[in-house]
Amino acid sequence: MRTESRTSKIDFSKGSVWKCIVAQAIPLTIAQLVQLLYNVVDRIYLGHMGDGDSLALTGVGLTFPVITLIMAFTALFGNGGVPLFAMARGRGDEEEAGRILGNSFALLLVSSVFLIAAGYIFHKPILFAFGASEDSFVYASEYLKIYLIGTVFSMIATGMNGYINAQGFPRIGMCSIVIGAVANIILDPFFIFALDMGVAGAALATIISQALSAIWILFFLFGKKTLVPLRQENIRISGGITKDIVKLGTANFIMQGTNCAVQVACNSTLQSYGGDTYVGIMTVTNSIREIVMLPVFGIVNGAQPVISFNYGAKAYGRTKSAIRFNTWVGAAYTMVAWILILLFPGFWFGIFSDEAAMIEPGIEMLKIYFFGFVFMALQFAGQSVFQAVGDAKHAIFFSLLRKAIIVVPLTLVLPMIGFGVKGVFMAEPISNVVGGLACYLTMRMTIYKKLERESNNSL
Repeated sequence: MRTESRTSKIDFSKGSVWKCIVAQAIPLTIAQLVQLLYNVVDRIYLGHMGDGDSLALTGVGLTFPVITLIMAFTALFGNGGVPLFAMARGRGDEEEAGRILGNSFALLLVSSVFLIAAGYIFHKPILFAFGASEDSFVYASEYLKIYLIGTVFSMIATGMNGYINAQGFPRIGMCSIVIGAVANIILDPFFIFALDMGVAGAALATIISQALSAIWILFFLFGKKTLVPLRQENIRISGGITKDIVKLGTANFIMQGTNCAVQVACNSTLQSYGGDTYVGIMTVTNSIREIVMLPVFGIVNGAQPVISFNYGAKAYGRTKSAIRFNTWVGAAYTMVAWILILLFPGFWFGIFSDEAAMIEPGIEMLKIYFFGFVFMALQFAGQSVFQAVGDAKHAIFFSLLRKAIIVVPLTLVLPMIGFGVKGVFMAEPISNVVGGLACYLTMRMTIYKKLERESNNSL
C-alpha cells in the first residue's frame, strides 16, 4: 500500500465538512499569501525605486491585461479540468481522473507555445491599445518581453497545482507556491537593485521563480506519493475530454478574460481622463484588492474540491454544509476588510507608493472602489458552487454579467457623463452589488434547492 501520511492527505468524505474545508483552506491561504507576495513584491519594489518610480509602476500595470489573458488560458485548460477530475475521483474512477489530468497538461503545453509567439509578435500595438503612453511603454515592453519567456512555467505552475489540491494534498500544493514565491522575494531586490536591472530584473526574477514552482509540481505529479499520477501515456489531447474541460473551463476563461477586458477599459479610459498618474493609482488599487481578497480565495479554493467530491459521491447533505460555510465565512471577512480599508486607506496605499502626487487622489479612489466590498463574497460563493458542481451555463453567465455586462460599459460611460476618473472606480462597487446578489440568489434557487430535494429524497 502507498504511504500517505507524509503528504497529509485529507479524506473529503469523512469528518466535519467545515473541518475538511479549513484543513484545505489554511495551507492554501498560506500558499496564496506567499503567492500574493510573489505577485505584488515586484510592484512594491518598483513603487519605491526613487526617480521615475510611478512610470515604472504604471508600465508594469499596463502588462496586467496580457498576463491576465495568459492566466485565462491557464484557467481554461488547467482549472477547467479540476472539478471533472475531483468528481471522477468521487465516483471512484481514477483511470478517468488520470486521463483528465494528462489531457489538461498537454493542453497547457501547446497553448503556452502559441501565447509566447503571439505576445512577441503583437506586444507593441497591444500595449498602446491597453493605455500605454510613449513614456510608460518603455517600462511595459521591457517587463513583458522577459515575462513572456516564462509563460510555459507560469501556466504549468498555476494550471497543474489544482490537481494536487483536488487529491487532498493541500500542503504539497502550498509548497508549490511557497518555493516560487520565496525565490521571487529573494531574487527581486538582487536583480532590481543590486544589479540595477529595474523592471527587467523584476521580470527575470518572476520567470525563474515560476520555473522552480513548475519543476516542484511536476516532480510530485510524476512521483509515487500522488494518488493519481501524471503518466506519460495520458499526456495527449483527446477530443472528448478536451470538450468537457473546455465546457467547464470556459467559465474560468471568461472570468479571467473579462478581468482582462476590465483592465484594458480602465487603463485606456484613465489614460484619457487622468494620464499615467491614474493608471498607476489603478495598479495600486488592484494590488490592494489582491491582498484583501486573499482569505476569501483560500476559503473558496478550499471548499471547491470538497463540494465537487461530495457532489460526485452524492453526499448532498455534506455538499450543502460546505456551501453554507463558504458563504458565511466569506461574508464576515469581506465586511471586516471593507471597514479596515475605510479606516486606514493611507496605510494600504503607502505599501505600494510613496509618491506625493499619487497618494491624495489615490486614497479617494480607494474608498470609492471598495464601497460595498462585502457583496464580493456573494459573487464568489455563488460562482464557486456553479463551477464545483459542473454547472457551466450559470458559471459562464455570471462571469460575463459582473465584468463584461456591468463593469466594462460603466467604466466607459460614467466618465463621459460627468464623473471623470471617479466613474472608472465607481464601476466596481456597482457591479459587486448587482452581480453578487444576482449570482448568489440564483445559486440558492437552483443548485441549493436541488440539493435540498435530493437530501430529502434520500432520507
